[in-house]
Amino acid sequence: MTEMSKKYRLTSMEEPTDEMLQELMEDVAKAARESSAKAKAELQRRMYETAHIIALRRSQRKTVVND
Repeated sequence: MTEMSKKYRLTSMEEPTDEMLQELMEDVAKAARESSAKAKAELQRRMYETAHIIALRRSQRKTVVND
């Protein structure tokens, strides 16, 4: 987050310049990309974990059936 984003807040008292809006929009876009990347990584982690649990349970079930 840039200094501009930390300092500036949209209010009805002050109109932002085009440069301010551009910088704010870039910060929002960056935050959105980071959030999406984190969500994707978490989804992949959960999918791997779920696949691992399913494989483990299937192997345990085969062991019980064969005994």
